Amino acid sequence: MGPIKTIKKKKRAEKKVDRNVLLAAAATTSASANDDDDDSSSQSLDWWDGFSRRISGGSTDPKTFESVFKISRKTFDYICSLVKADFTAKPANFSDSNGKPLSLNDRVAVALRRLGSGESLSVIGETFGMNQSTVSQITWRFVESMEERAMHHLSWPSKLDEIKSKFEKISGLPNCCGAIDITHIVMNLPAVEPSNKVWLDGEKNFSMILQAVVDPDMRFLDVIAGWPGSLSDDVVLKNSGFFKLVEKGKRLNGEKFQLSERTELREYLVGDSGFPLLPWLLTPYQGKPMSVSQTEFNKRHSEARKATQMAFSKLKDRWRIINGVMWMPDRNRLPRIIFVCCLLHNILIDMDDQTLDDQPLSQQHDMNYRQRSCKLVDEASSVLRDELSDQLWGKNSSA
Repeated sequence: MGPIKTIKKKKRAEKKVDRNVLLAAAATTSASANDDDDDSSSQSLDWWDGFSRRISGGSTDPKTFESVFKISRKTFDYICSLVKADFTAKPANFSDSNGKPLSLNDRVAVALRRLGSGESLSVIGETFGMNQSTVSQITWRFVESMEERAMHHLSWPSKLDEIKSKFEKISGLPNCCGAIDITHIVMNLPAVEPSNKVWLDGEKNFSMILQAVVDPDMRFLDVIAGWPGSLSDDVVLKNSGFFKLVEKGKRLNGEKFQLSERTELREYLVGDSGFPLLPWLLTPYQGKPMSVSQTEFNKRHSEARKATQMAFSKLKDRWRIINGVMWMPDRNRLPRIIFVCCLLHNILIDMDDQTLDDQPLSQQHDMNYRQRSCKLVDEASSVLRDELSDQLWGKNSSA
């Protein structure tokens, strides 16, 4: 069974994200957003001041906005610049319960609040003074627009040198291009429905799987969402587009590292024991006892894998619609919502948005989920991993 909904992606040239361009777009939208879709006379007060008063009972402290949306004003303005064309090209006459038209900023605020808080449509509607249907429609239009307009924030890099260098600095592992992991989006589904059994995972939760490859800065490089929680990590991996691209030689096909006179180490990912050991995917040693070099390798491997654990934790912490237990979600739309949350996660990194970064972050993105083990091992890769661990231990012991 494949993902419930795949995202149609148009082929396009890779677009490098330039922060100067992001900031310029944000500044332009901040100055003009309210003039394009409602009467400027109704915007006599600065939108931010007026909005802060509405949600906080009178306070105009910018920190109030950041605490509610978990992003800065600068990032908010940039996101508005991305979806502006879609929200203004086809007016839907969105208005609040008093009949007042909703500005571009209002609509983006509603969508971000829905995605960021995970609160119900009714609670969001009460907060913003509108009905549930309006909240739902605005949120979905935002998701559709972000899929199209923000795709350049999540793409496989054309050059991996910097990523490799950072991973080696963190863990000592050479030629590592990313860390891969999965996390579960838990759902509340009717157990009496026979068709729902496919979503029942090993922990007896109904869930949907998100698989992602992450760089050392916790940036998503590749994501796939929509597979049922009943499937194992290795099954999801082998049916993913990323796996097919690697097997065809279109990913992880760059310069090899000379491990010894006879052995080369190709570009690879690191993943936990739930994944198979492959030529391009190194997993930790399992079982006991372990040699000193194997123990050392696992420590270094674990350091590299922290990137995915932290990325998933931050993703779920900031975009709480995919945290906790979702009440009977639309399983056709959910993969697209998850994907947009990943885009938003990357945008915060690209904008260097450090809002709330000082708050403690747990590395437990899948609470109460036990580690599963995959027994699939490529023998040649096992020999290669042994040689790498011996070499790393040799360097460590002689330092």
